[in-house]
Amino acid sequence: MPPSAAVPRPTPPPARAPTLAIVFLSVAAFASAANMRVTDPLLVQLAAEFGVTVGGASIVATAFLFANGVFVLVHGPFGDRYGKMPVVTIACIGAALCCILSALAASLGLLTLARFLTGAASAAIIPLAIAWVGDNVSYERRQAMLARFLTGQTLGLMTGAALGGAIGDWLGWRSVFWVLATIYLMAGGALIAVMRTRPDLARPGERAEGSMVGQMVRVLRRPWALTVIIVVALEGGVFWGAFTFVGADLHQRFGLGFAAIGLAVAAFGAGGFLYVMSAHHLVRLLGERGLCLWGGAGLGIAFAGMALAPSAEVEFAAIVLSGVSFYMFHNTLQTHGTQMAPEARGAGMALFALCLFLGQAIGVPVAAPIVDRWGAPPVFWAAAIFLPLLALWFAHAIRKRAVSS
Repeated sequence: MPPSAAVPRPTPPPARAPTLAIVFLSVAAFASAANMRVTDPLLVQLAAEFGVTVGGASIVATAFLFANGVFVLVHGPFGDRYGKMPVVTIACIGAALCCILSALAASLGLLTLARFLTGAASAAIIPLAIAWVGDNVSYERRQAMLARFLTGQTLGLMTGAALGGAIGDWLGWRSVFWVLATIYLMAGGALIAVMRTRPDLARPGERAEGSMVGQMVRVLRRPWALTVIIVVALEGGVFWGAFTFVGADLHQRFGLGFAAIGLAVAAFGAGGFLYVMSAHHLVRLLGERGLCLWGGAGLGIAFAGMALAPSAEVEFAAIVLSGVSFYMFHNTLQTHGTQMAPEARGAGMALFALCLFLGQAIGVPVAAPIVDRWGAPPVFWAAAIFLPLLALWFAHAIRKRAVSS
C-alpha cells in the first residue's frame, strides 16, 4: 500500500522512536508477507503427506489468502478505536500461535483451519502498520519512513517461497511454521517494548466520519472506483491463480528439489525488488499508461515463457520478469486505489485489498483442477493472454478518464 494511504497528524513524535518502531513493524510485515507465499513450494510435500493431489493441497494457500482478504475489513475499525500499534502487536502474537497450530496439524483439514486463522490474524499487520506511519510521521518524512517499512514487506515476498522451499526440504514442512512463529513473536515482543517506553505511540489515531460500511458504499457508488476494484480483483485472480503452481510445475517438469523450487519462486520477489529500485525512473519515463501497457506485455511474455520453458533456467528468468511486470501494473492500480475516495481513503483501500485477496482466493481453486489434469502450462497460457488484455483495458480507461476530466 502506498504512502498516500496514510493520513498525517499535526504533531508527530520525535524521529528516533518512530524509526525504531518502524523497524519492528517492518519485521512483522516481513513475516506477514512471507506467509502469503510460504506454502507454494510446499504443495508437493503436503500432497504426499496427506495423500491428496497438488491441487487438493492448494486449499491451504486458498484458506490463508481468503481470510487475509476478508479480515482486513474487520481490523481497520479496531485499529482506529483501540490504537493501531496495539492491534498489530496482538495480531503478531495471534499469528504466531496459529503458525504453531499449523506446525502441529495432524490432517489437511486441521492445517487448512490453522492457515485460515493465521490469515485472519495476519491481515491486520501491513495495512494498520502503514496507517500508523501516517498517524505518527510528518508528511515530509513519511515517504522515506514508508520506504524503510516496505523493504520488510518486499523482502518477505521475496524470501517467503525460498524460506518454505529451503527449510521444508532440509527440516520438513512443519519446521517452516515454527520459524514463522518465532519471527512473529520477536516482532510482537519488540513492539510491546516500544509501547512500554513510549505509551503515546500506542494511542488511537483520528477516526474517519461514518461507519466503515457506509464509507465503502459511498466508494462503490463511484464509477471509477468500481473500475479499479474490478481490475484488481481480476488481476489478483488470474495472476496468482497461475503463479501459485509455479513450484509444482518446476518439480513435475524439471525434477527440481524443494530448496531449488523455493529459490526459483523467490525470484518473483527479486523482480519486484528490481521494480522498487527503479520505480522512480520508470514512472518518469513511461507514465501511468506506459507502466500498465509495458507491465501487461511483460506478464504476457513471462507466462508464455513459463509455459514453453525448455529448462528450469528459462522458467527462472520468466519468473523474474513476472515480478518486475506485475509490480509495474499493480502499483499503478494501487496508486489509483488510494485516490478512489480521498475523503474515505481507509475504506477505499480496504475494498481494494479485499478484492485483491478474494481474487486470489478464487483464482487458485479455479486453476487447481486444470493443473491436476493437464499440468500448469494451460493456466500459464491463460494468464499470458488475459493479463495483457486487462492491462490494455485499464490503460485505455486511464486515458478516457483523463480526457473526460
